[in-house]
Amino acid sequence: MSTVLARKDPQHFKTQALHVEADAHALHYQGLPLPLNFQQMLARRRPLAAPKDSRQFVLELANLGVSVRLTLAWQGQDYQVLVRQRRSDRGDCVLKLISGYVPAHELQLPLLSAVTEVAEECLVQSPAGWLQGRYLDTWLATPYPTLRYCHQYFQLRPQCGAALAVYCQGQPLMERPQAYVHLPSASLQLVYDLRLQLPDNLRQISLQHADERLEGDALVARLEPQHELFLLAPEQNRLFTLEQGELRPFQHTQALWLSEAFATRDGWLVHDERIAWHDWLRRAA
Repeated sequence: MSTVLARKDPQHFKTQALHVEADAHALHYQGLPLPLNFQQMLARRRPLAAPKDSRQFVLELANLGVSVRLTLAWQGQDYQVLVRQRRSDRGDCVLKLISGYVPAHELQLPLLSAVTEVAEECLVQSPAGWLQGRYLDTWLATPYPTLRYCHQYFQLRPQCGAALAVYCQGQPLMERPQAYVHLPSASLQLVYDLRLQLPDNLRQISLQHADERLEGDALVARLEPQHELFLLAPEQNRLFTLEQGELRPFQHTQALWLSEAFATRDGWLVHDERIAWHDWLRRAA
């Protein structure tokens, strides 16, 4: 049975639709004046017709989202952290990057939303308790008061940024995230490359995922007991879980789907909702 970690009133969430302009060299966005609550934002996330030029366009989009391409080194090899999400608004279940919506007050600093999502979704458990997190020299929030956090912590550091710049209200974004417009959800998505570093003396750790979803009139964060967080070994294209310091292969990939972050990009655009695991493997090969 899953454990409820937190409940939120979705009416407290406010964001803004976006005005977006892109060309072959950069993408610019800014929030539109009218604030949107959670349900109003979801109502705007409807498929959008593709512009004629995938590298130069002006669009109005439903919202800004952030994802984190999170790299973890374990026993001398790099792994990419993926989490399972059941997307009620799209009627599917995918493995995806850690991701979330950006509230209105963080539209100009979406990096803050990105590192907050890591703290909320990627839970690191040791025999002494749950690890806290830091981004460079800044402590991350401990989002779940019911968990017993210990004195140890993981460290987040930025990796190389994207070649094409992204601007909000004329200012370049910190850490140079990648950007794409997801046409099926009419949203702008930013992808930050971060590295998660664990304490050197930790061996018996487990990685777990807390997933937040709409249940009735509340946003509920749950810690699921089954496999919900995975490590992708890029060189092998294999999936693992990490439980009490042991990597365990995950074999049930026959009907597995990956989110649109893994789909083919057309300039600034992504046309697909998702991509099948085996289609992605063939493309990666």
